Amino acid sequence: MPPARKRTRTYDPVKTRAAVLAQFAHVRDGVRDLDEERLARASGLGDWSVRELAAHITTALENVSRNLDLPEPAIREVVLLDWPFATAGRAADIADGTRRLAADHPDLDALYARTGERYAERLATAPDGRLLATLPRAPGSDRAAGAPTGAMTLADYLVTRTVELVVHTDDLNRAAGTDIPFDRQALATCTRLLADALAVKAPGASTEVRIPPYAVVQCVEGPRHTRGTPPNVVETDPLTWIRLATGRVDWRTALDEAKVGASGERADLASLLPLMG
Repeated sequence: MPPARKRTRTYDPVKTRAAVLAQFAHVRDGVRDLDEERLARASGLGDWSVRELAAHITTALENVSRNLDLPEPAIREVVLLDWPFATAGRAADIADGTRRLAADHPDLDALYARTGERYAERLATAPDGRLLATLPRAPGSDRAAGAPTGAMTLADYLVTRTVELVVHTDDLNRAAGTDIPFDRQALATCTRLLADALAVKAPGASTEVRIPPYAVVQCVEGPRHTRGTPPNVVETDPLTWIRLATGRVDWRTALDEAKVGASGERADLASLLPLMG
């Protein structure tokens, strides 16, 4: 008998919309409290400053608004789990656009206000099934940001916005010493999408990856586990998982710092991480 096909995870569009807005509001509150000394610090992301990182975070929403301003693509070409693997290769273009965005908008709170207002206006009348491009022109760029990966639904694209917001909230907290909270729904959605991406990258059922309280996935080819405790288990917390999946921390460091528990001969995920560039 062939193995059962894994069911694709679904996300409640209403909850996703609320989570994106909630996390953006948390970040805006945190950025508002940053003084010039902290804004000038290194972000840990290339040569960006904290100011440039803070400006970049607004593009998580602005890319939605910009795409909703464009004509709707004719057909859906991308599903949600394609997205994590389609983000590499744009770093240079994103970096250039971000530096220009930060320079053009020294008043970060005004930038956040304008971005939030545009987003709310455009989202108010946009149905979940509305198609839009997934990789728009980078902010401030005079050229296309690489070949687009195709069109996806608004509902799916908003799920990816939780990844952008949660990942960069964590970046900001570590670089600027802030304590910006994570919206629970945004953190859960981000964690689950990246966990499912691992299962796509390494299909199988020999290893169970546990990220309580949000996700459990099976992956990696090998003997299929059917009952009892799996022979290969990886367990970690949501933020550590997100840092591993996005290259903020490497596998060996997470193990050495006891941020990850791994048991079994197929529990070494070093060769599979990071998932996103």
